[in-house]
Amino acid sequence: LLASIRAAGFDPQEVTHILPTHVHLDHAGATGSLVRQLPRAQVYVHSKGAPHLTDTTKVVASASRIYGDHMHMLWGDIESTPAERLHTLEGGDVLQVAGRRLEVHYTPGHAIHHVVFFDAHSGEMFVGDVAGVKLPGVDYVRPPTPPPDLDLEAWSDSISLIRSLRPDILYLGHFGAIKEVPQHLGILREKLLAWGDFILETMRSGKNEAEIIALVIEKTQPELQRVTRDAHALQRYEIASNYAMTVQGYMRYWRKKHPERLQASRPL
Repeated sequence: LLASIRAAGFDPQEVTHILPTHVHLDHAGATGSLVRQLPRAQVYVHSKGAPHLTDTTKVVASASRIYGDHMHMLWGDIESTPAERLHTLEGGDVLQVAGRRLEVHYTPGHAIHHVVFFDAHSGEMFVGDVAGVKLPGVDYVRPPTPPPDLDLEAWSDSISLIRSLRPDILYLGHFGAIKEVPQHLGILREKLLAWGDFILETMRSGKNEAEIIALVIEKTQPELQRVTRDAHALQRYEIASNYAMTVQGYMRYWRKKHPERLQASRPL
């Protein structure tokens, strides 16, 4: 990241704002390390995510259960962010950053601490993970649905909010710029809900987690392979939103939010 800042012609020592859309490790795991190297930088994050940056104990413990022996290889040392360098957001905030006016909008669904940053003047919106995963040049959108915060109703509302703001460009965390905004968001919402319905039915039929993962791969992998056979692209989709965490997120959602819908149905 620091090398990329320099390559773009800027001095990292002049960075004044760090704006994580949410505090999952792939978006904010290096925040504590960055503030120690960027003396002028202040961090702005949703209030529900701030405690996980000032004290990373719970985040590290949770991630370690998921990644096991690969934890340190993937994420390195996760350092805490000093409280005096951190500012909380709620949604409805406005930030003045490098001559830009950025609106902050609260967009839960993927995570309870998720926000987007919108420059209404340019039409550019930085959307983190709430607008899905899509590789440049690959016509395929995947909803990233890890536990523990997946909420389909809240996510659908967040998609509606983004639509209502009428951005011209979405900048995804994974990966790049989207200019066909209404089409992209429509496909994302459709797939988000369809995958949820499919996983609900597999749970109702009595399948266990491993069986459900296999069924989701069987159902969805051919969709992706129809648009790309590139092995590197397939691997990047799996890294950004792997099938195991996708299924775990939906299973937790149904058990936590709608246990009444888990009554047994006919076997699949």
